[in-house]
Amino acid sequence: MPHESRLQRSLRELIEQRRTAALAVSSIEGSGDAPLISMVPFAWCAPFGCIVLHVSALAAHTRAMELHPAVSLLFSMPEVAGDGVHALERVSLQGIASTPPTESVLWAGMRAAYIARFPEAGFMTELPDFRFVCITPESGRHIAGFGSARDVSGNDFVAAMNFKPE
Repeated sequence: MPHESRLQRSLRELIEQRRTAALAVSSIEGSGDAPLISMVPFAWCAPFGCIVLHVSALAAHTRAMELHPAVSLLFSMPEVAGDGVHALERVSLQGIASTPPTESVLWAGMRAAYIARFPEAGFMTELPDFRFVCITPESGRHIAGFGSARDVSGNDFVAAMNFKPE
């Protein structure tokens, strides 16, 4: 029987408990030199080991991902009034963005994962200006609490997310 470490469980539960992440992308012409950042809803697509975003073609971050597919995502537990913020659990993840062809096997898997998480968004997946983006994890940094930080490989991230507790 496979074993799930405390840190794997912590990472998996952090991602499962969040519905949005901060997405950072490279700047694009007309946006200045600063990276672009936005909040995005996300889902996990276990069969393909990727984070699923559903974004509008009209959004600046969508164009930026097309031009520069290296992206970062930040997932963080919410602040609690009166608690210190320095030990706030969080993970920053670096990955590569790709857009699968509509109706491909990957697209269908991503759509299923996204609708499973956001059933109310089903109609949005039919809008012509929206597309799915697959973020393939490459590396990350997991802060599980004060004094508990570790690097996470893309493979470690996928293994933690795909672990099935009994």
